[in-house]
Amino acid sequence: MRVWLPSSSFLDSLKGFESDIQVVNASTGIPDSCEDVEFLVPPMFEIRSEIEALIPTMKSLKVIHSLSAGVEDLLPHVRQGVTLCNSTDAHHTSTAEMAVALTLASLRGIDHFSRQYDWPLRTQHIWQSLADTKVLIIGYGSVGTAIERRLDGFECEVIKVARHSRDGVYGVSELISLLPLCDVVIMCTPHTAETENLADKDFFTHMKQGALFVNVSRGPTANTNDLVEAVETGHIRAALDVTEPEPLPLGHPLLTLPNVLLTPHVAGRSTALQSRLNNLICAQVKRYLTGEPLKNVITGLY
Repeated sequence: MRVWLPSSSFLDSLKGFESDIQVVNASTGIPDSCEDVEFLVPPMFEIRSEIEALIPTMKSLKVIHSLSAGVEDLLPHVRQGVTLCNSTDAHHTSTAEMAVALTLASLRGIDHFSRQYDWPLRTQHIWQSLADTKVLIIGYGSVGTAIERRLDGFECEVIKVARHSRDGVYGVSELISLLPLCDVVIMCTPHTAETENLADKDFFTHMKQGALFVNVSRGPTANTNDLVEAVETGHIRAALDVTEPEPLPLGHPLLTLPNVLLTPHVAGRSTALQSRLNNLICAQVKRYLTGEPLKNVITGLY
């Protein structure tokens, strides 16, 4: 088969192309031969490692399309002549929602009150509003753009940083000078050599006292030891959907620090994801089988 897909849920939208498609997942098992596979969509979780191990034997392989927004785990498997694509267009809705949810939950103390119905505290503490704050978005791709759209209406000022400066967007070289100005810093970059440990001791030191660090990108974009130190000293707060390592081992400081809100890397997993993922993958398969240019192609520095 020319195309391997991880779920039969894609087939309803690919009528007329069935002869070119094979569903390969934990239920079906892996076929004996994969030499004729041209377009591969690896499963997100189950038997993923087994299929990745077969990629070198896929002699006809032309395209690998990741179901995730991040592709760092697939990059080592991409040889010359193979195009790598991601699914960021399908994930940005859910991820942007989570970024805003984490921000609001942390600023307004929802994480605290969910653990303890602290009635006296309601009159003893004034929780920070998102209104009148400055929010820094680091990574102004599809996810960062979606976050900005959702922040519109919260009466906050949004500042954007990307790899290179352009109209209305600062370059990453200006990041350190922007950090002291912002009440909330949202990290939504891909994980690359450039962004690994981007949020380090110097980064956190330059953040505004009491500011909130939100990470919905990948755990390695923040240096965990430096993050823990910044939170333990009370300099910043953190709301994290991703950590390094994942999962955090029992006893890790991030699991118990009172000014840290954690979710277990679930930002992209919502009811909004599946339909968008289905539409994206099916459109991409049709483009390939009909000879049209692919979308979401990873090029250059990713």
